[in-house]
Amino acid sequence: MLEFTKLRWRNFLSTGNNFTEIELNKSQNTLVVGVNGSGKSTMLDALCFALFNTPFRNIGKPILVNSINLKGLSVEVEFHSENHEYKIIRGIKPTVFEIYRDGTLINQEAESKDYQDYLEKFILKLNYKSFTQIVILGSASFTPFMQLAAQDRRAVIEDLLDIQIFSLMNKLAKTKLSSLMTERVVNKALIDATVEKITTQERYIIEVQQDAEALANSYRTERDHNTQELNRLAREIIVHGQAIMDLNLTITDKKKVLASSKKATQLEAQLEALMSKHKKTIKFYETEENCPTCMQVIDTHFTEKQLQELGEKVNECQVGMKEMEKRFLDAQNRLEEIEGIEREISNHELEVAQFLTSTKEIEKFNAKIDAKLVTLKSSHQSTEREQSRLLDHQQELNRLEVSRKDLIELSTYYDAAGALLKDTGIKTKIIRQYLPIINTLANKYLGIMDFFVNFNLDETFKETIKSRHRDEFTYHSFSEGEKQRIDMALMLTWRAVAKLKNSADTNILILDEVFDSSLDNAGTEELMKILHALDATNVFVISHRGDLLQDKFRSVIRFQTQQCFSRIVP
Repeated sequence: MLEFTKLRWRNFLSTGNNFTEIELNKSQNTLVVGVNGSGKSTMLDALCFALFNTPFRNIGKPILVNSINLKGLSVEVEFHSENHEYKIIRGIKPTVFEIYRDGTLINQEAESKDYQDYLEKFILKLNYKSFTQIVILGSASFTPFMQLAAQDRRAVIEDLLDIQIFSLMNKLAKTKLSSLMTERVVNKALIDATVEKITTQERYIIEVQQDAEALANSYRTERDHNTQELNRLAREIIVHGQAIMDLNLTITDKKKVLASSKKATQLEAQLEALMSKHKKTIKFYETEENCPTCMQVIDTHFTEKQLQELGEKVNECQVGMKEMEKRFLDAQNRLEEIEGIEREISNHELEVAQFLTSTKEIEKFNAKIDAKLVTLKSSHQSTEREQSRLLDHQQELNRLEVSRKDLIELSTYYDAAGALLKDTGIKTKIIRQYLPIINTLANKYLGIMDFFVNFNLDETFKETIKSRHRDEFTYHSFSEGEKQRIDMALMLTWRAVAKLKNSADTNILILDEVFDSSLDNAGTEELMKILHALDATNVFVISHRGDLLQDKFRSVIRFQTQQCFSRIVP
């Protein structure tokens, strides 16, 4: 059982530089009151942040640091578990994450994430979702069990029933099975390769036993044929190479033609601009009678002379443009011829590349033939050494076959183990045994809170809720008050199951504004009876209704805001 003893924090949200401290095991039930913004719910965020590095409410981590002091956030929580005393310190600006056991800092060699995993798996034995399901019922960022996805519901119940080990074992079994499958693939490849070696070795021994000279003659004949083909390819390469050289000589003017085309285009553009300018001036003399600068009348003879000169210039521009257009077209025609020649060159180059590739492959093949001829020359027709190699290959094949059988047998075992350990296997059987207890407890608590329905979770954690004289309903069919009763009943159920299993049992239960929203007076009285009946549990109820609830609690913690900082009023 996790017995939380103390929670303290400073520079956390609205809390200042002085530590705010709450003894978590001091009173059986405690009412936490204060006006809005006084810091009542800060204890929820501080507790979750210290344990899981995330606040209970949906608040970004940078915002957790007090906005006035801007540094020195520190949260400490102390608890007992399995005859050890633990203290966790977590902070921001500077970043701190330390776990102490019996006053000694636990080794922090691993990364922070691994350190957090160690805390959740080996000390708390709870993750964030499971912790909030059995410890906190809130109205802020809390996600009730009934609003979780099926996979998250399963994770919570597996934590409660302490059967997550089967998930880990299943993961290990899958990893081992995957490794075995890889080994089997490698083993099969080795067997195939060894069989191929044996076949090759047997064939080689037969070849060695044959007439070496006859075999050598066949190799020489094949090599002579290859040599002839190499000569033919060499001649083809020379022919195409000469063709490439000749064609390249016919296109040496390419740069000159490109320059001529570009020059003609530029000159044509310049002439067109000049002609446009002359035409604009002509239009001016044709339409205007006065000088726009001195406002005097333009002489008629001067106008006629200017129009004649400008007309001649326009004609000259038109003649020049036609000449440039002809030069451009001539250049383009020549460029098309050059492109055709270049395509022809590319075809020749492709042929040469193919011939070179063929030459290279034939030379490689000839090298293999030469190696075989050398081997034949050095051979003394003795097969004893080759027979020994063949025997080694056969022994290796026998060893690999034995290994193959072992791998198949192991794969069968792990496959069977995986079938038992997956969600539909042994875990489902265990869950099936606890489902009647879970459903019975849930209906018991619902009845105590005057909510008489038949609540049932099946093996897939899908709910069926039957109301008297009505059809089946789902969780989302009910009002918010009815949903809250279901959430409360399930939280109490999880705590009861955790206590039975002693896997996720804790001494604290925190209810955030549960009494403020949907519970009527009768529901409040019934819920208080349940809370008073909880053994070894320190209940904290955060509420705005301090005046109505104060006489129902043994102790009261009152939060107040003073000079922009939240603190506990003595």
